[in-house]
Amino acid sequence: MKWLDLPYVRIAKGIVQLPGSKSISNRILLLAALAEGTTQIHDLLASDDTARMLNALTQLGISVTQTGKNDYRIIGGKGTFPITETDLFLGNAGTAFRPLVAVLSLTNGHYRLSGVPRMHERPIADLVDALRQLGANIIYLGNPGFPPLEIKPASTHHASNINHVNVKGNVSSQFLTGLLMALPLTARKSIVNVSGTLISQPYIELTLAQMQRFGVQVKHFDWQQFIIPAQQNYQSPGYINVEGDASSASYFLAAGAIGSGPVRVHGVGRDSVQGDVRFAAALEMMGAQIAMGENWIEASSAVSNSHEKFLRAIDLDCNHIPDAAMTLAVAALFAKGVTTLRNIASWRLKETDRLTAMSNELSKLGATVEEGADYLRITPPINGLVPHATIDTYDDHRMAMCFSLASLGAPVRINDPDCVTKTFPEYFETFSQIVHAELE
Repeated sequence: MKWLDLPYVRIAKGIVQLPGSKSISNRILLLAALAEGTTQIHDLLASDDTARMLNALTQLGISVTQTGKNDYRIIGGKGTFPITETDLFLGNAGTAFRPLVAVLSLTNGHYRLSGVPRMHERPIADLVDALRQLGANIIYLGNPGFPPLEIKPASTHHASNINHVNVKGNVSSQFLTGLLMALPLTARKSIVNVSGTLISQPYIELTLAQMQRFGVQVKHFDWQQFIIPAQQNYQSPGYINVEGDASSASYFLAAGAIGSGPVRVHGVGRDSVQGDVRFAAALEMMGAQIAMGENWIEASSAVSNSHEKFLRAIDLDCNHIPDAAMTLAVAALFAKGVTTLRNIASWRLKETDRLTAMSNELSKLGATVEEGADYLRITPPINGLVPHATIDTYDDHRMAMCFSLASLGAPVRINDPDCVTKTFPEYFETFSQIVHAELE
């Protein structure tokens, strides 16, 4: 197994240019493929997840041309795919798998979708059940309720000219995202009712914002009912710039808060459409100093002595920042008091069971951790972090990135560091450029 040893560092300061948002990148790629016209995409995230989507679109017959380092030209298929039968392997890319299932199930093609073993453990029944209400013909090829899937041509007979769909909202927001992106392809008016509390609401806001960029309007009522008017078609906006990744920003902002700072991230700011930009407010609650501009955010500590804990514990509902909440869990190691992160049951259905994984690895650093069904309670070690702990990452990019922050308290080893290629291949190189053993 490969590993990376991170030395003990005391100071974090500098400027970081963020890579493109994964969530925006894969939404834009699929919408560009479905649109009428040609879309030029600038600053697309270069990662395993976006590579899976790009490969899938190419296999489906969409014209994809790389025009620069992170720039692509997509010629849309006007709501159809030229290739009507193929097998798609999508790794562990949920932002590719779930929306593609929804879109392909409403076409006249025959497809098989699979991924890595972990993807086959991530539930998809709620999305499949919703799509079957629309006449989708989806077959489980393994365990019922889980990928891999076979998709056959959907039923074209509908008794009503309105799509009525019910979907659960308390498992994954990606199910609703997939539905919303796919429904305009039917050309009928669609009414989607969400049962249960909608988790990760900002990701649905993000989906609606991207759909609007491609000319499709969606109305919602208190995030429990969504209405898509009939006869809307995706139209290319021509040129799109991908905003920096707010989830990736969390690691550097936390480093600035823990390691004196300032650390400034460019590519995301006060006008961001991404929910994880709210991470900055959570850091501020912990006592960090936050400054924000139109396209940047900066974090620093409230005191200059990085050898003392100055962050304070918080008790926070993390429903709106599920990914960035992992960063808060590691930041809690540097806070005074007991931190409680709530409403994070969705962690169990991600790249790994993040609740259990975080509990295990935080404990290695000397923390006392209470793991509940949907919460994590973290008491930092009294005498500092355990040095030279070996952190397992569970093939989960966010585990690797957030635990890099532990090096601001003690030397640490990160197992399988290459898992960060899922969303941020240059993460550790970038992190090393802002951390220092001593203040210069």
